[in-house]
Amino acid sequence: MLLKFFYDDKLAQASYLVGCQAAGEAIVIDPARDIEQYVQTAKANGVQIVGVTETHIHADFLSGARELAARLGAVLYLTDEGGPQWRYAYAAGYSHRLLKDGDTFQIGKLAFEVLHTPGHTPEHIALLLTDGGSPANEPIGIFTGDFVFVGDVGRPDLLEKAANVSGSAEELARQMFHSLTRFKQLPDYLQVWPGHGAGSACGKAIGAVQSSTVGYEKRTNWALQHENEQEFVQSLLAGQPEPPTYFATMKHWNKVGPRLVQQIAAPVHAEASISVVEAWTKRGVVVDTRPPGLFAKKHVPGVINLPYDKSFPTWAGWLLDYERPVYLLADQQSVSAVLKDLQSIGLDQVAGVMDPAVCELACDSRLESYAEITPGEAREQVQAGQLYVLDVRYQKEWEAGAIPGAKHIMLGYLPERMQELPRDTPILVQCKSGRRSAVAVSLLRANGFSRVQNLLGGFDEWARQGFPIAR
Repeated sequence: MLLKFFYDDKLAQASYLVGCQAAGEAIVIDPARDIEQYVQTAKANGVQIVGVTETHIHADFLSGARELAARLGAVLYLTDEGGPQWRYAYAAGYSHRLLKDGDTFQIGKLAFEVLHTPGHTPEHIALLLTDGGSPANEPIGIFTGDFVFVGDVGRPDLLEKAANVSGSAEELARQMFHSLTRFKQLPDYLQVWPGHGAGSACGKAIGAVQSSTVGYEKRTNWALQHENEQEFVQSLLAGQPEPPTYFATMKHWNKVGPRLVQQIAAPVHAEASISVVEAWTKRGVVVDTRPPGLFAKKHVPGVINLPYDKSFPTWAGWLLDYERPVYLLADQQSVSAVLKDLQSIGLDQVAGVMDPAVCELACDSRLESYAEITPGEAREQVQAGQLYVLDVRYQKEWEAGAIPGAKHIMLGYLPERMQELPRDTPILVQCKSGRRSAVAVSLLRANGFSRVQNLLGGFDEWARQGFPIAR
């Protein structure tokens, strides 16, 4: 048996290629949209991808299941649980098999058994794997998707909070309790291969270890310690992180069928010109991918700053409009990676690309900057009420302590709540370290807030210097 693990650390998303080397066949489980990684790995190991399966209709990334079916002719093995509203609308166009609880299917000598495990979503399934090419006739492990993670379980509130399915959170939490009761009956030796790692918004306390065992999770996973259903429901629903707004879009597209990569139009690569960038700001959203410090010193008005780092796709999904063209200021070495990250969450509408060196054009009066200020410089103004403090951290961070008098609007919600902010008072924006707040400053300035500055070092530096904190 061949088992290969793939991990996108920007989305904290895991996928797997499982192959039967004797038969030369393989299947991909919970694939990302970029399928080249699976194609190349299969080729290098002498197997052909003949199947693709998903544990559920994903909400946090765009699936590569349709891509594998269209390009390679892979058979789609898809859940048929949860009711008609949770069926894959595009499956009929490809060779497929719909799966119910207790069903089995084969890839070479590898046998997969389907377990219906609702709780994160109504249609969710897990897959028990038995290696028929070995002397053992019992399962070796279970692909749990967003059901059981290392140290956590899938959140049940996404449908209600992100997709507006009213009343679904508590019902799914109760379903999760019963699914976990079934999980506890599995043998301790089974390996657990989850769909996400630390950093994913699909759970609230996911561990950083890539895999586990059923026995270890029984002993250490907080969710598996509960015996009382009502107490479990309350614990599971409490403290879940803010669900990104783009999750509803991903859920819909993964259900109806994502656009095939070959259908995405290539962006125009434009020569450096401030006039062109200014024209782009009137047609769509222009994203400058440089580090915040460089953007603060010099940038084109109307452009927003999303630094190209580990959190880039998450904030792009939160803050970019799926209905408007996107233009990029990105250096030549990173353009392909930036485009791939945007496409991983369905932001396919990049219309133009330009080198950010356009912002280094000497003595151009059309370029602007914004101020950065340290906590020591800001303290007296904050305490005197001369600065309106905007805190863009997560709710959990805000509740643990904040600068006295600060207004809290989490960064992801800022585009829809800007009207709550004053335009006649200087605004000081802060987060934990100063990085998310730099993004917020660029958003505000692009929307006409001219008196905005960023708190360097953020709340952490404010607290380190012993300045007042409200709890």
